[in-house]
Amino acid sequence: MTDSVDLADIKAFASDLSPWAHLATVGPDQRPDVTPVHPCWEGDTCWVMVGTGSVKARNIAINPSVALHWQVTEVGDGVELWGTATLADDLETKRRLWDGVFDYDLNAFAPGGPDGSPETGFLAIAPERAIILKQYGMGGISRWKHG
Repeated sequence: MTDSVDLADIKAFASDLSPWAHLATVGPDQRPDVTPVHPCWEGDTCWVMVGTGSVKARNIAINPSVALHWQVTEVGDGVELWGTATLADDLETKRRLWDGVFDYDLNAFAPGGPDGSPETGFLAIAPERAIILKQYGMGGISRWKHG
């Protein structure tokens, strides 16, 4: 059974799963790199805190296509999302995101705060499509696509 949903449904379902997702980027060798992240939403943009010199940041500079997979529940419910990422490391964006968008203390990872952490940036992920899987898809799949 496949249903159509909107992005708000995707975000709400993901928020009930886990604060953790796995982010897949593609390296210069055309091979995938996957890492756990704690994404947060601001409107329809999914944000992830990163090091500006990290593998994630270097990969999206070459290939901005990314995928996220939220950790599944005990019964196998999950969310997968595909989109395009850009790196934001300007001070204005960092200050805006630092207090009010993320649901955890960013200072634990960058004690200098937005002004004193030049090596810290954020990936802005513009979602293009996503799916909700219930019971690994056996309980139904809901799809969303931009536009």
